[in-house]
Amino acid sequence: MFSGMEVAYQASFDELSTPLYDVTFCVFDIETTGGSPVDCSITEIGAVKYKGGEEVGTFQTLVDPGGPIPPFITILTGITQAMVYGAPKIEAVLPAFLEFIGDAVLVGHNIRFDLSFVSAEARRLGYEVPSNKTVDTVGLARRLLGSEVRNLRLGTLAAHFRSPVDPIHRALEDAKATAHVLHCLLERAGTIGVTNLDDLIALPRARGSAHYSKIRLTEHLPRRPGVYLFKDRDGNVIYVGKANNLRARVRQYFYGDTRRRIADLIRELDAIDFVVCDSPLEAEITELRTIHATRPRYNRRSKPPKSPHFVKLTKERFPRLSVVRRHDPEALATLGPFRSKRAADEVVMAIWDAVPIRRCSGRPGSRSGKCAGGQIGVARCPCDGSMTPEEYASVVDTVVRGIESEPDLLLGPLVDRMRRYSSEQRYEQAAWTRDRHDALARALESRRMWNALAGAGMLEVEDESGRLVVIDHGVLVETRSPDQGPGLWAPPAITQPPVVPLTVETAEEAALIWRWLHRTTTRIRDCTGLLALPATPIRRLVA
Repeated sequence: MFSGMEVAYQASFDELSTPLYDVTFCVFDIETTGGSPVDCSITEIGAVKYKGGEEVGTFQTLVDPGGPIPPFITILTGITQAMVYGAPKIEAVLPAFLEFIGDAVLVGHNIRFDLSFVSAEARRLGYEVPSNKTVDTVGLARRLLGSEVRNLRLGTLAAHFRSPVDPIHRALEDAKATAHVLHCLLERAGTIGVTNLDDLIALPRARGSAHYSKIRLTEHLPRRPGVYLFKDRDGNVIYVGKANNLRARVRQYFYGDTRRRIADLIRELDAIDFVVCDSPLEAEITELRTIHATRPRYNRRSKPPKSPHFVKLTKERFPRLSVVRRHDPEALATLGPFRSKRAADEVVMAIWDAVPIRRCSGRPGSRSGKCAGGQIGVARCPCDGSMTPEEYASVVDTVVRGIESEPDLLLGPLVDRMRRYSSEQRYEQAAWTRDRHDALARALESRRMWNALAGAGMLEVEDESGRLVVIDHGVLVETRSPDQGPGLWAPPAITQPPVVPLTVETAEEAALIWRWLHRTTTRIRDCTGLLALPATPIRRLVA
């Protein structure tokens, strides 16, 4: 099944893999004096070129190995010492053979053996080692025939496919027998949708034969960047991914990924939709938005939470830190959104470790004594009513300034605490402090990044390829070439953005844009606001 979600386009020749009928195959075989190119030599080379199933060239010669041929080799191949007497040496044969090969795809039965001798001689004589693409008929037969034959020897396969040429351990005859086997295997491969060279080369690595036939669902995927959507038989999206080459990436699920989750995914797969994107950034953000819109069950790591969590500094007489599910615009300071309450709690504990802010939530003056935090001296507690708001204000001021402009006020005490734990060999506590430091640093960086993008307003950026990217208060609204009209998305109506993103999706999209701005060569063409960061950097721990 193929759905109509794709964007219409005209594929260029560069986007297409070579169809098999346009591939020139050079099937070759060599005979040698032994099994290792280190101390053995070539005695015969035979090769045949084919294109579109038609023979277009032949190469065959005996080679003087420059030494004796072992008797068992003579018995196996029939090549005697007298036969190679007067034959050209490899120094004369190799240049002609390399020229015959050209840029053809090399084919052999257990091709690694034959190619190892050719490569060794090329290195020894100062020629460039062949870097042609290769196809091994052993691997193809193993993948396509299964238990249909008793073994994968060339003689067995030639007999199975009724080759007109019997392999007799002579180079040219074995090459022609291998070619017949190759063409029969190509017919088999075509029945499961293998019609291009890159698919043929990847075929021997394929796993999961029970569902391999579903690879036909990838036939209409373009070789373009974009987002792919796997659907089950009910039309539900079960997985979303992005790729620089949609066809190649999706077909990889059928080529050697043995994870059980992937096997379950392919078993449920019934259809593949796709969206072609003009840039990797657009693909990343389209993937993110699609995951948040469809919530596929196989996107476990990136599946959006049911609701975000925020850490806020409450606006009351004695402010405290609180984890809430909705952004409070009246809060004195806010961090988030976080994917889970656990992540938000870790940031709260990091600030608790850095600043003696109150940890209790009771009404000040309602207790006869201090709470647990106040009793052990880790928090300034107003529970017993002995503290005034003015005495407590310095703690609140430290937290606000640490979040908004001076991160060392919060991160510095955590570094000191971690070093103290390490010097006392309390390594477990030091590790906990390190993790809390990193969690708080990430939260502060995310807040800064969001405020920089949101403060920039409408931002128009030109990437290294000349494509225009339009960002509105941290949200991608358009990607287009300079000569194109309006792009994919209409800009949202944002007037005064909040100090933190309101959803996890918005925060993650802003993070993708920020990372793209830093990692890609870009040029800012226009900006309606101010794109800036605070002067004081956020210092991250280094090993």
